[in-house]
Amino acid sequence: MRVPWPVTLLHYYIQVRLQKQRRPILGGFKITHRCNLRCIHCPFWKRRTQRELEFNAVRDIMHQLHRMGVRILILEGGEPFLWCDGPYTIYDVVEEARRLFMSVGLTTNGTFPLDVPASTIWVSMDGLEATHDAIRGPTFHRVLENIRRSNHTNIYANITINRLNVHEIPDLIHFLSPLVRGCTIQFHYPYTDDGLCVGADERRRVLDRIMDLKRRGAAVADSFRALRSLRDGGWRCHDWMLANVDPNGQVNTGCYVRHRGPIACRTCGFAAHVEISQAFELHLPSILVGARIFHYNKTALYTGVNTKQIQNSNI
Repeated sequence: MRVPWPVTLLHYYIQVRLQKQRRPILGGFKITHRCNLRCIHCPFWKRRTQRELEFNAVRDIMHQLHRMGVRILILEGGEPFLWCDGPYTIYDVVEEARRLFMSVGLTTNGTFPLDVPASTIWVSMDGLEATHDAIRGPTFHRVLENIRRSNHTNIYANITINRLNVHEIPDLIHFLSPLVRGCTIQFHYPYTDDGLCVGADERRRVLDRIMDLKRRGAAVADSFRALRSLRDGGWRCHDWMLANVDPNGQVNTGCYVRHRGPIACRTCGFAAHVEISQAFELHLPSILVGARIFHYNKTALYTGVNTKQIQNSNI
């Protein structure tokens, strides 16, 4: 019998707050570096793994993450739909993960049918047609068609803000709001000196505009507190709550970019990491964001309930 998610989270909080155990709860499994796109801001498709993990190794690592304390797993890439091991595909990985974790997410470039039974699917959208296609290649209409065709009820658009698209982020959020359950944002991270990072003043301006859109009912999933923290700085990162796996099977705890690039906290723009850190500090808006995004009540995925139309609350 599956333990109800509030009980699981309470047990975790007692362990880490009262018993002073430092256990990760969120795991990111970068299952492959391979990708069918060549996005200009992404460093991972340029990396090559000599041999991807076989299904049994993937399963063993997921069990290892569960023993470490992870209860929310996000499958990443590259493009996770490209991973395979003989007859096994990402669908088998998701099914196995759902037996272990209270929530299973998947990030994708959206060029494959969005029918995998993950709890949450994030589709990367980085601009309106011309900008998106300049960053990711001519995929804009294909991705939109896959979103519209999908019966999945918990699809989010994830927007990476960089120097090329910062000017149209409000228009993009306005365009996407009727199509997805919500939009999450992050700022481009400088894995290399590529000139794509948004400056501090421009970052503040776009965050102010995003918060204004959220006040007016746009489907911005990130909490006001997290957005203000990204704008003003000063938030405390509890990176020990994170575990990350690379395609070669290496498991790391702590910062997402550890062993992937230089750690530059002052330019960090990962809203999800702000949110989870503030949830640990018992900030209710961040807790509610997590409960909504990770869709702990998985039954809605298979009932045909259209949760894309659920209105965004002002948290």
